[in-house]
Amino acid sequence: MSGHPLPMGELRAAVEALPDPDLPVLTLGDLGMVGAVAAGPDGRAEVEITPTFAGCPAVDAIERAVRAVLAAGGHPQGRVRRTLVPAWTTERVSEAGRRKLAEHGIALRGGAGGTPCPRCGSERTLPLSPFGPTRCQALLRCPACQETFARLRGCDEAS
Repeated sequence: MSGHPLPMGELRAAVEALPDPDLPVLTLGDLGMVGAVAAGPDGRAEVEITPTFAGCPAVDAIERAVRAVLAAGGHPQGRVRRTLVPAWTTERVSEAGRRKLAEHGIALRGGAGGTPCPRCGSERTLPLSPFGPTRCQALLRCPACQETFARLRGCDEAS
């Protein structure tokens, strides 16, 4: 770095490139977790983060990583604001994020609330558990191929 603070657009790109601690194949940008990146009223850089799940245990690690990006980008006094309204939903996942999830056998809810199996495509999947490997995932089972798989849940979904 040249000693000059990164402009907000470059700062946003650096924050969006951070890997998600629970799903490291995805970035915060892939998940659509990064909101406003702008100078606050006092001129300090502020980054808004919306966790995928209100009780996400990884959010502290995410905020530490964002603060490290702020400091490395010449904004050592920058702030991270956690927002829960509007709640994060799976609609915020980018197309690149959707591809990465599918490549790793993790589904997103399909149309009309159904969830196609990421392995065989069957839409006759059944809920197995409201929580999976992380709190932002649920477990489902596919009777067609007998596979169990995770589905990324949004904050807007009931347990």
